[in-house]
Amino acid sequence: MEEIFLEAELRDAKGSAKARELRNSGYLPSVVYFHGKEALSIKFPKSTLLKLVHQHHLESVIINLKIKDDKKAKGRPCLVKEIQYDPVSEDIMHVDFNEISLTEAIKVNVSIEVKGEAVGVKQEGGSLEHILWEIEVECLPTNIPKNIEVDISALKMGEVIHVKDIVFPAGVKPLNDPDAIVLHVVEPMKEEVPVEAVEGEDKQEPEVIKEKKEVPAEGAAASEEAKGKDKDKDKK
Repeated sequence: MEEIFLEAELRDAKGSAKARELRNSGYLPSVVYFHGKEALSIKFPKSTLLKLVHQHHLESVIINLKIKDDKKAKGRPCLVKEIQYDPVSEDIMHVDFNEISLTEAIKVNVSIEVKGEAVGVKQEGGSLEHILWEIEVECLPTNIPKNIEVDISALKMGEVIHVKDIVFPAGVKPLNDPDAIVLHVVEPMKEEVPVEAVEGEDKQEPEVIKEKKEVPAEGAAASEEAKGKDKDKDKK
C-alpha cells in the first residue's frame, strides 16, 4: 500500500467568489465526503498538490489528510474522487476526496506496468499493442497495489494476454471482463508496392465504348419523310 500525507486547513467561506480568492492566494478549495455524512470543506496549498501529482498516481493511493484543528487527530484516510481542471488553462481548480475505512473493501483503478520484451517483437518482428492500460480491482485500502505487473517476455506473434491470464496479488480481485484483451502482438502493417510494367511490354489503353445516340421520335419521323421525297425525285 502506498500512503502519502497532505496537510490542510478547515475553511468556513464558501461560494465561487471565495473559492476564486483562495486560488488567487495560492490555495485550492476542496471537499471531503464520507458515507453520506455532511461534507467537510478544506483548503491546502496548490503547490503541495502539484508536487504529489507529479510524484504519484493519485487515483490509486491513500492520502492521509492531516487537517488543522480537526477532531480526528490521526488524520483521515482518503482517496481522490475527482480533480477539476480549468477547461482553458488546464489549471487545477478544485479537488474532491472520499474518506474511507481501512477495514472496508473499495474499488479502485490500478495501472498496468509491462515487464520484459516480447519474443514476437524482438525475434519475429511483430508489434506490441497495449489495449487496456488500467484494471479495476476490489480490495482493502491497505492492499491497493502500486501497479499490476505483466511479464510479456514469452508473448509470441499473434498471442494475446487477457485479464484472466494475469496473476493478481493476494486479496486483490479484478472486476474487468476476464476475456478483455490487455496486450497482444500483431504482424506489422505491410506497405503495398506498386507493380512496375515489364520492359518491352505494350501498355494497354483502356477501351473506349462509344454510346449510340438515340434519335428522338419526331426526328426519326422527319428523317423517314425526307427519304420518301428523295425516292420520288429519282422516279421522275
